Amino acid sequence: MASTVVGESPDPHAPGEDPNRRDFIHIAVVAAAAGAAVGIGWPLVNQMNPAGDTLALASIEFDLSKVAAGQQVVLKWRGKPLFVRNRTPAEIAKAVATPLGDLPDPQTDDARHKPGKPEWLVLIGTCTHLGCVPTFGGGDYGGWFCPCHGSHYDTSGRIRKGPAPKNLEVPTYAFLSDTKVKIG
Repeated sequence: MASTVVGESPDPHAPGEDPNRRDFIHIAVVAAAAGAAVGIGWPLVNQMNPAGDTLALASIEFDLSKVAAGQQVVLKWRGKPLFVRNRTPAEIAKAVATPLGDLPDPQTDDARHKPGKPEWLVLIGTCTHLGCVPTFGGGDYGGWFCPCHGSHYDTSGRIRKGPAPKNLEVPTYAFLSDTKVKIG
């Protein structure tokens, strides 16, 4: 028979000792560490997925019959404001008459709308300078004005004056009918 000195722990491999108890503790520690690693790693991996509201607004349809001539509607699309404007004949004429040499980012008015639909202008409503949201009707050219840094856009959304380097962006869109447009 083996003798044990008081204060010493018994030898786990001595005959009569149960090694299963220590094995269980090792398995439990490894399982807890694996669970903690998954608990820490999952949010890091999950944050790389696109946001649910972005996926839901990848493309939107809008009924144009709600917008009278001379009015603008602001929609939210992909987390950004989207301007849908029903331009008047005077606004269209003013945009067409602008000489391309006067524009910092030259682009014809015809390139800013769909063929046969010059009255409908669809723009992403963020200033190309620092991403502020311009307001309509406050600029020197009858279009949009960004009050944050003073960019002026014309009735076609083209930059005319100020620090913005480019015109307001025209998103991909298509007319589904005379009164319905799909953006995105």
